[in-house]
Amino acid sequence: MRTKLAIAISFAIASSQALAAGNTRFDEFVPMPASVTPAVAFGLEATAGMTLAAPSGTHQFNFKSIADGATQDSQPANGVDSGNWDMIDTNRTGPDAGRYLFMPFETGAAGVLRIDTQDVNPLTRSVTIVAPGTQGFVAGDASHWTPWGSYLTAEESWGANSTKGHLFEVTNPTTAGVNGGNMVARSIVPRVSHEGLAFDNANSLYFVDELNGGSLYKYVSVNPTASVGSNGLTGFFDAGQTFALKVGAGGNNEGNAGAAITGASTWVAITDLNGAALAGISVLAADGTIDGRLTADVAGIAATGYNRPEDIELQTLSGGDQLLYFATTDVDNGPVGNLGDGRVYNLNLTTGVVGLFADANTINLATGLALGNQFKNPDNIAIDADGNMYIVEDRNGGVDDDIWMAKDLNKDGDLLDVGEGLARWASNGVAGSEFTGLYFDVFNGDRAYVNIQHPNSGVDRTFEINAVPVPAALPLLASALGGLGVASRRRKSK
Repeated sequence: MRTKLAIAISFAIASSQALAAGNTRFDEFVPMPASVTPAVAFGLEATAGMTLAAPSGTHQFNFKSIADGATQDSQPANGVDSGNWDMIDTNRTGPDAGRYLFMPFETGAAGVLRIDTQDVNPLTRSVTIVAPGTQGFVAGDASHWTPWGSYLTAEESWGANSTKGHLFEVTNPTTAGVNGGNMVARSIVPRVSHEGLAFDNANSLYFVDELNGGSLYKYVSVNPTASVGSNGLTGFFDAGQTFALKVGAGGNNEGNAGAAITGASTWVAITDLNGAALAGISVLAADGTIDGRLTADVAGIAATGYNRPEDIELQTLSGGDQLLYFATTDVDNGPVGNLGDGRVYNLNLTTGVVGLFADANTINLATGLALGNQFKNPDNIAIDADGNMYIVEDRNGGVDDDIWMAKDLNKDGDLLDVGEGLARWASNGVAGSEFTGLYFDVFNGDRAYVNIQHPNSGVDRTFEINAVPVPAALPLLASALGGLGVASRRRKSK
């Protein structure tokens, strides 16, 4: 039986020294100087779990709990919740685009939860659409909407003689009833320990192997504009080729305390054009599918190994190039081991150049000094409506589990220019938990969602965060803008 958790999440205070203007207010804040410590009485997480303030007198950050494990467990008709709510995505296409949130359970009996953000009744708002343990599903982590209108999730579990490492497609995510999700394993994608997923502008699918020494991959469908995942012939997963990333000469490994691996890269095929094994290259698992991990390491491939690559995110630059960001969680940056600082890289999909984006040497905008041990174990990555990247740490809540916003003024994919660096945007004070699944609403630039996962209490929770004007400040702001002859900035439609 679940009990209530004690939560303390403190969000940064915004100021008039805003970084950017346009489609979101989330990037307007004063960096938090330090992580929070537990400060909320046991059981008050839903009403007093966050410390929020009006950043500059014109807006403030508000939050509300929209779903939690205790409520889900109290409504057995809504399906079983096995806990560890992980990464969040929404239905980005279709007539109800943006209405639902989807997230897998990262447990030994994984499933998929759907939250209806338009349902005003908290007792019916969240339902389990894929029952825990369906098809042996374990360690659900990946969470991504497809261009053709389905939902992808995958297993963060793979190793020697494993039967896991699947990529799954739920083909009816918005219409499925309780336990009614049609989940199909897409075995054309080689088996790895999955976490991040991303589609580029050409609908190539990128994924990682979450391992100390894991590689980056892309699957290029023969039918990139397919309207379904599979129909036996012309679906997205019916035929396609998978590649592994090689930086420089390849065969290099970031390791526990290795140097950053950057520079020119190439994609090396590990399957044929139809997704079948390449003779002398592809390594098969016991069931005849392709082991992406072992194949990446064969001499003819020599893919680059990063230290626990986890989430990935795509940023489109003004010229049309795309940067694929990925976090490596466990690599140390200092001379002494076990610092766990981690790094965030990006790969320019046009030039093929891998660059270092952030690490312990990046400037902390609260102090003007290098971050050092304040930046640890980057995991999830998210992007807001103005293209700002946010980095979520995989740390213990109540100790130093933070979310950082990257201030990349010229959006050139590095934080080396004057005034650039990382700013602590949020901090989690829930003992035993971590932030996960940060998602900025693509239909409302001033709304975001984040999960609190595996707290000591066992009650996972989804929060909605909003940046909203301060009512008392609106007349003053309107008067000031009118006197200056300044037009109000445009925002994306809500």
